[in-house]
Amino acid sequence: MKMNHSEYELYRNIVEEGSLSGAGRKLRISNAMVSKRLADLERRLGTQLILRTTHQFSLTQAGQTFYDDVKNILESVHIAEGKISGALHIPAGRLRVSAPTSFGRLHVAPLLNGFIQAHPQIDLDFNLNDKFVDIRADGIDLAIRIAAKIAPGLDSLRLGTNDRILCAAPSYIKTHGEPKDIADLHNHHILATNAQMPWRLAGPDGEVVMGGKSLISTNSSEIVRELAITGSGIALRSLWDIATELDTGQLQRILPQYEGSANVGIYAVWPHAEIVPAAVTSFAQYMQKALKPTLERPS
Repeated sequence: MKMNHSEYELYRNIVEEGSLSGAGRKLRISNAMVSKRLADLERRLGTQLILRTTHQFSLTQAGQTFYDDVKNILESVHIAEGKISGALHIPAGRLRVSAPTSFGRLHVAPLLNGFIQAHPQIDLDFNLNDKFVDIRADGIDLAIRIAAKIAPGLDSLRLGTNDRILCAAPSYIKTHGEPKDIADLHNHHILATNAQMPWRLAGPDGEVVMGGKSLISTNSSEIVRELAITGSGIALRSLWDIATELDTGQLQRILPQYEGSANVGIYAVWPHAEIVPAAVTSFAQYMQKALKPTLERPS
């Protein structure tokens, strides 16, 4: 069966845009033409790839398998052409980026205008998500991660440190008192996301693992932040997240001899490849430089 490059590009765009109309807008062709070409492709392959009605769009099992293979084929073609033409050295084309909600909103989003002004040929697709993003499965080109280590198969650029401290609002401390030592935390209200416990803290005698149950169950780091500010309990928060509240006195540090494990960093990560698109490296390097004043620990 003969490979049709344009059909593969069309199919990938339909899947990644989530609709025939979205692919049509992306490729600047009519919806009718997209529908016809998809039908021709399905007829040629002898199987239905997409289940589509007025209100539904989903891939069949064959459609998902075909998408995964097509994406890999097109990436291989792109790399092969880039080796010859040097096009991979030009920051251009679609760039899908994912970042954690709080960090992305507070510190990445304000930098995006500068990036797109510097790289007008990049078509940026930027998403915030507190769930773990599977870069390859979700079609993400680059993700910003706060982690202790980087998974195999990924390349990374360290953007900065992720200094974390124990903190609480003055109103909480006035009502409940300040913990005398780390063991005393068990007598206090703890605030943490579902995935954050147990806390791993670096102290004067080494690492301490602090277990416990959060006062409120939540998957949102921003909910934990707001609960701490309003006096609900004690939280382990990143300095980049609460610097303003510490300066204004809305939060204060407690047990200053303890802090979050020092091996957690903030990284830009992307799938390992023989040749990495210039859009990916440009974004990572831009963010590393722009975030340096925010993420560097004061001397």
